[in-house]
Amino acid sequence: MPVRRASLRSLAKINLGLHVLHKRSDGYHELRTIFHTISLADRVDVEFSPGRGARIELESGIDVPHDDNLVTRAAQLLFDRLNIRGHARFGLNKRIPMGGGLGGGSSNAAAVLLALPVLAGRRPSLELLQEWAAQLGSDVPFFLYGGAALGLGRGNELYPLPESPELPILLITPGIHVSTPEAYRALSRSLTPELPSCIMSSFQTFAWRLGQWSPGGFGQTGNDFEDAVFRRRPVLGAIKRKLLRQGASPALMSGSGSAVFGVFEKPEARDRARAEFVKEQTFPGKLVSRKTYRRMWMRQLAEHRTDSNTWPPQSRYAK
Repeated sequence: MPVRRASLRSLAKINLGLHVLHKRSDGYHELRTIFHTISLADRVDVEFSPGRGARIELESGIDVPHDDNLVTRAAQLLFDRLNIRGHARFGLNKRIPMGGGLGGGSSNAAAVLLALPVLAGRRPSLELLQEWAAQLGSDVPFFLYGGAALGLGRGNELYPLPESPELPILLITPGIHVSTPEAYRALSRSLTPELPSCIMSSFQTFAWRLGQWSPGGFGQTGNDFEDAVFRRRPVLGAIKRKLLRQGASPALMSGSGSAVFGVFEKPEARDRARAEFVKEQTFPGKLVSRKTYRRMWMRQLAEHRTDSNTWPPQSRYAK
């Protein structure tokens, strides 16, 4: 039987706003965040051969144990839950910086969840995929949808937000590692909500206006990690201030860091700003809407899916 192949773009995300509320009884923190996919992407090449047994291989240039890589963990979960038999081989070409708060590993896992069932002739429901994604990581469910989404709870309770224009962005990665557990400890959130109501009011206003962008930008939202992280890593605060001076609106750190991004009105403004960052690694790109995200996935799996526009893509090999 011929090998079934697909080459996938696995997009990164940014947090257009991130507020950390109280610590929950399960040890996690209650979050309010706005996710948005961006054009920066890893490439995941998938090959699947139906057959007896179950074999998963991964080739990548990153030093992560096979059992800890989210690609192989997602594939093993699908093999187990969907009773897949055959040989799955993955090639991972990383371009999304690791440890930057950009969700690269989570996006890779979601790419496997969306693509492998199609190549293997299975049709799991979106509800099942979302449940399995949450088991792999808090950010993984978002990448089943793309575009702009409100994240509640641990960030894995998701609701769609109005589509924003696909504005140009500039991503700055200074090569600094920020420990997520350390960032949470620095916030010192208690079991009782203490976040000022004015912060949540501005966050809600930002969310409602997301699809109503006008010249001058989105306005400013916030990331609660910034104060704590910037005290320890002043260079990140300097990058944000520089982006704001160059006309970014908003400019924020993504997640718990260390990537910092700015959203611009026009590509020319973004490119002028990029020229000011000569020591840091920069990634010009754009926001990617949910509509564009889904079209990308339908195109990537066109050879193996049905003609239906049902989401997630449906396998033509299913019996």
